Amino acid sequence: MKRLQLFENIREKESFLCVGLDTDIKKIPEYLLSSEDPIFEFNKQIIDATHRYAVAYKPNTAFYEAQGSKGWESLQKTLEYIPENIFTIADAKRADIGNTSSMYARAFFENMNFDSVTVAPYMGSDSVKPFLDFENKWVILLAATSNPGGADFQNLFLENNKRLYEQVIELSSTWGSSENLMYVVGATRPEALADIRKLVPNHFLLIPGVGAQGGDLNAVCEHGMNNQCGLLVNSSRGIIYSDSSKDFASSAGIQAKKMQQKMAEQLQRI
Repeated sequence: MKRLQLFENIREKESFLCVGLDTDIKKIPEYLLSSEDPIFEFNKQIIDATHRYAVAYKPNTAFYEAQGSKGWESLQKTLEYIPENIFTIADAKRADIGNTSSMYARAFFENMNFDSVTVAPYMGSDSVKPFLDFENKWVILLAATSNPGGADFQNLFLENNKRLYEQVIELSSTWGSSENLMYVVGATRPEALADIRKLVPNHFLLIPGVGAQGGDLNAVCEHGMNNQCGLLVNSSRGIIYSDSSKDFASSAGIQAKKMQQKMAEQLQRI
């Protein structure tokens, strides 16, 4: 998917919501366990209920890998069920030496046909660039993550008086462009957003941590939005696990609509 198409979808839906499909078989409603593919059935109902409000879906591959080969089948079926005009993110956090990264890229871009994949930057340029070789595909690079331990290394000051995450963003922005490179910036790190926007004013930012992790949407938009929105705000547990009964999908749709309505208000500023 090209950047312009993503922005047009945001304008059309008045939303920059990304729904995280972190589907844990131990958390889905018990009645689904009797279905042929419980994880896919759960995802299917979530997608049916939320696709009007979402511009992206982000399956975290760990939740599927944990189920072995059946999990990969569930992931592929989920990916194929997502409407074509919705941006897809393989939250896989992959990276390795160049030839291995090339295989990871082929797996997610050629075999599974995701639009994007999350990538860890700490092995350097040769571990990231193979992902950038694919036309109309995106790398979403970890920058300032939302987990508490993210600050253990990301906030360290270097000899040039820059934080490590700032150095990662500044250098990696030369490997790609705003047409194929995004950054992960946690909603629980609003103090970093303004600084990051100065480093990459035109890039999209994937923002996890709104909802269950306590991130504030207003603060994210205040510090992170640019003139083409430039944000994909992810909510996982706050939407997909908002109800554990047979009405889970309806509840997910209600929560997604609430997020979309808040986002529509924020989009009025651009």
